[in-house]
Order: sequence, then structure tokens, then C-alpha cells
Amino acid sequence: MTDGKLRFGVLGVGRIGKIHLENLAQRIPRAEVAALADVSPEALEAAAVKFNVPLAFPDYRRVLELAEVDAVAVCTPTNTHYQMILDAAAAGKHIFCEKPVELSLEKIAEINARVAQCGIQLMVAFNRRFDPNFLKVHEMVKAGRVGVPQVLRITSRDPVPPPENYIRASGGLFLDMTIHDFDMARYLMGSEVAEVYARATVLVDPVFERAGDWDTAAVTLVFESGALGVIDNSRKAVYGYDQRVEVFGSEGMVTVANNTPDTHIYLDRTGVHTALPLNFFMERYTESYLREMQAFVDSLRSGTPVPVTGHDGLIAVRIALAAAKSAKENRPVEVAEVS
Repeated sequence: MTDGKLRFGVLGVGRIGKIHLENLAQRIPRAEVAALADVSPEALEAAAVKFNVPLAFPDYRRVLELAEVDAVAVCTPTNTHYQMILDAAAAGKHIFCEKPVELSLEKIAEINARVAQCGIQLMVAFNRRFDPNFLKVHEMVKAGRVGVPQVLRITSRDPVPPPENYIRASGGLFLDMTIHDFDMARYLMGSEVAEVYARATVLVDPVFERAGDWDTAAVTLVFESGALGVIDNSRKAVYGYDQRVEVFGSEGMVTVANNTPDTHIYLDRTGVHTALPLNFFMERYTESYLREMQAFVDSLRSGTPVPVTGHDGLIAVRIALAAAKSAKENRPVEVAEVS
């Protein structure tokens, strides 16, 4: 560290990599970016110039060789995470990794064991835990304000489908999209998911069927506490990015609605009109991306455990795989079946 700052290498400067790069370079005072890596020369050069990063390499291993790099942010496609994380751990670099860590439970278990063996920290980027709205729900439930949690409802709908090449590499709806909701379910209810029953179909675009995926799903969860959960997903909500949560309990209910660009309400002869939800995750979760990276930096500086661990990443993938199995076999699946 120079001047008490954590020095980062950002691996991958695509859409999500740029978000983390900007936060580390410009919005987190006790961090700086020492090096970048990306397989695209054009994207790499543009990012290095824009954020004044002195070193940029097409091979991520060059970043891991740098003694001045304390930690790395892994922002590359999921199928590259496994080897990158193992290499970073061997190099003694702390790791912030985008979700999912991997699509294989065996490989995630190996990652977690290697990280522990090397004595470094791994944080999984489930950024919605750091959203002020959802954090408030978590705090109220944990404080007992709704009594004993009984029913959870999560709505998560994208405004537009992703491109076909992304769909084919994503791991599918449950591992790419619903995985955030599975993590939120554990986080908000304070209980593990015991059973999943998922129904999924293609209602938005035939491209999903061609890719062997779904674009619409409804999932029922049974928690170890006995509580129930319901999640609904769609890859296309014409009115914007739809992100809502509700926890109902023995003593009350807490819910949060969508964020909008403003809070105006206009009434006329035709009805009541308000602003549409924010357009997509980059706008909706701007603050949570900053907060999660700040939490990672704070943990490394203080030597305390990161708030979202490799174990959290493993459990979320396990639930997602159980959901995919349920949808394919049209039956409830106990999470314990997926091992």
C-alpha cells in the first residue's frame, strides 16, 4: 500500500468492470488502481487512458506478477473465474469476484479451500445486499420489527433481454439472473433455503429456447425455518427495471418499491401518472456497487472478514442448480439433493 491506499488490479474492463474501475479510481479514497487486464486491446487502452491507470496488459497474469498490487477485482466472464482466482490466490492477492464465482459446485469448493489455504480474502459480488432499500428491509427483519418472518416475495424483471452470445455463456436464467434473488432470500429471511420448486418457460424471445434457456420463471422456496418465499423473474419488462421486495411476518410487513428518477405524481382526467422505474442495473444499483467495493476495501484494511464470502457464493449456486433441476423435472427439489 502507498499512502495507506489499497492498490488494485482490475481484470476485465467490460460493462461491470468499468463500474468497479470507476469506483476504485475515483470514488473510494483509500483505494487506487495500479493495473488493468483485458483481452480487448481497444477496451484496455480506452479504460487506461480514461482512468489514468499506468499499467495495462492483455494477459491477466502480468497483473498478478506485480508486487505493488494488493488485490484484484475479477470482472471477466464466469468461465474464466476459476483459473483466475486460483492464480490470484497463489500470488497472494485478495480477490473481489463478480457472481457467480463458478458454475460448478466442485470448482467453487476447490476455490474456497485454496483461498483459505493461501490466507487471502475472497468476496463475492452480491451487490444487492448493499442497496439502501434492501439493507433497510434486512435490518428491520433482523431487529424483529415484522415478528417471525413467514412469507418473502421478490420481483426481479429486466427491461430488455441480453444478446444471444451472452445468453449462451451465462449459465442460464437461474445462475445468471435469479441467483441474486436466491442470495437476497437467504440474506433477508435469515434462514437457509431447504426446498425449491421452479416453473420456467419462454415467453419473451425464441432465442432463449434456441440457447436451451428460459426467459420467465416463478419459484417457490421453503426455508429451513418453515417460512415460504416466492420469486418471479422476466427478461423483459417494457416499463423498466422492476426490483421489489416484501417480507411478511407475525407482527407486520416491510416492503420496498422501485427506484425512479424522481418522485413526482401527476393526476389528470386520464389517471395518475408517475415516473417509470430506473432503466437497468447500472442506474438502479449505482450506490450498491460503490458500497460493496467500499466494504471490501474496509475489510482488507481492518483485517476483518469480508461480508459476502465464498461460502455465500457456493450456497447461491447450489440453490440455482436446484431450481434448474426442478424446472427441468417439474417437481420440488430439496437443495440437499444438489451436492
